[in-house]
Amino acid sequence: MARVVELSYYPVKGCAGTSADQALLTPAGLAHDRSFMVVSEDGVYRTQRRDPLLAVIRPLITSEGDHLTLTAPGAASLHLRVDISGARRKVDLFGTAYQGIDQGDEAADWLTDLLGAPSRLVRTPPEHDRVTDGLTPGTSGYADSSALHVISRSTLDLLNTRLTARGAHALPLNRFRPNIVIDGWDDPHTEDRAHRLRIGDTDLGYAKLAIRCAVTLVDQHTAARAGPEPLRTLAAYRRAAQGGVAFGTKYAVLRPGRVAVGDEVTVTVWGESEL
Repeated sequence: MARVVELSYYPVKGCAGTSADQALLTPAGLAHDRSFMVVSEDGVYRTQRRDPLLAVIRPLITSEGDHLTLTAPGAASLHLRVDISGARRKVDLFGTAYQGIDQGDEAADWLTDLLGAPSRLVRTPPEHDRVTDGLTPGTSGYADSSALHVISRSTLDLLNTRLTARGAHALPLNRFRPNIVIDGWDDPHTEDRAHRLRIGDTDLGYAKLAIRCAVTLVDQHTAARAGPEPLRTLAAYRRAAQGGVAFGTKYAVLRPGRVAVGDEVTVTVWGESEL
């Protein structure tokens, strides 16, 4: 029987995640997931691809979403009252224009000092209405694409078997920053073919494969970046038809609700892998 064994959400895009035993699943994903984003002075998104130090920033958001705390090694903690009514500003995410609510100069100064580059913190406005792509369209905050990123334990086990066979180190799941981790699927990459999932009282629709990038080269505890693993090994057996290498899948939320570690995962519709 397949079950949820880990839940994680990432309040600030590119920063450390928060583990949860249970969470509210909204149309845009787990509550508070990627609802904030660090941007340059001209509004362009920052991610670990260019700013790996984001990995060591640990956000803590209250359940109501009204207070945010940021911590990082060697820096004083930053405590913010979240602004959801301030002036909107244009932000750029992968070349697409969205709106963000700037969270003020104190947050900007803290991030600028830590990252060594002029930065500001923005939040999705209440009217944020992004439409995501894939076989099942949906919505999300400032995530790269769809609302949820799902990986199975057997998928990681296969990768680590191949890595260690090449003399490389096994990797933890946080290298891939999933929202939901599933155990109980014997076959690796079962998530490729699971086109409708029921978890608790929620339903998910398969959107697309998760195409991996240089973020997987970043140690999520130290922000150290070193190549070429895992991308080199993945390239040997997970080249996607659309280009790049695939590991894990993206889902849209069809029916919101609550999810919890231990929830049974039922595949209600199977499909073919897009690999």
